[in-house]
Amino acid sequence: MKQEQGDIQIYVACLAAYNNGILHGCWIDAEQDAYDIYADIRAMLAASPIEDAEEWAIHDHEGFEGAHVSEYMGIDDVAELAAFIGEHGEIGGKLVGHFGDLGEARKAIEDAYAGEYRSLADFAEELTEETGQVPESLRFYIDYERMARDMEICDVFIIQTGFEQVHVFWSN
Repeated sequence: MKQEQGDIQIYVACLAAYNNGILHGCWIDAEQDAYDIYADIRAMLAASPIEDAEEWAIHDHEGFEGAHVSEYMGIDDVAELAAFIGEHGEIGGKLVGHFGDLGEARKAIEDAYAGEYRSLADFAEELTEETGQVPESLRFYIDYERMARDMEICDVFIIQTGFEQVHVFWSN
């Protein structure tokens, strides 16, 4: 599910003001390019109550869907992460959180994504029916829950984004 523009934001604070006991900062749309984010940071620093303020830090964030954003994360990295989550929504953020690396998350969504299912057992059932003939007389004897558990050990991993909302990815 794609996010709306402006849903992914960082709160950038002026450190000169912060170190003097003054809270001064602003929320910035992280889905713009890095140059525009820097422009917003420069404008916030120019409006600081502390003259010649230059240092800043990210003190809060929203909309990153579980992906880690650190206080001193580079703005280029913030913009790239926000664009990925803006494109892929919650699953994008959770993938970055799962891997701890945007490159690995991007690779997984592009190369290993098997789809969204109500459960991993539903995925196992669909895969079984698509790849082979299950005789009608045996259909009720197949334990798709157990197949799903076995698949998760070696073959797939899942990211759950809601009730009966499981995203399946092939492992390696």
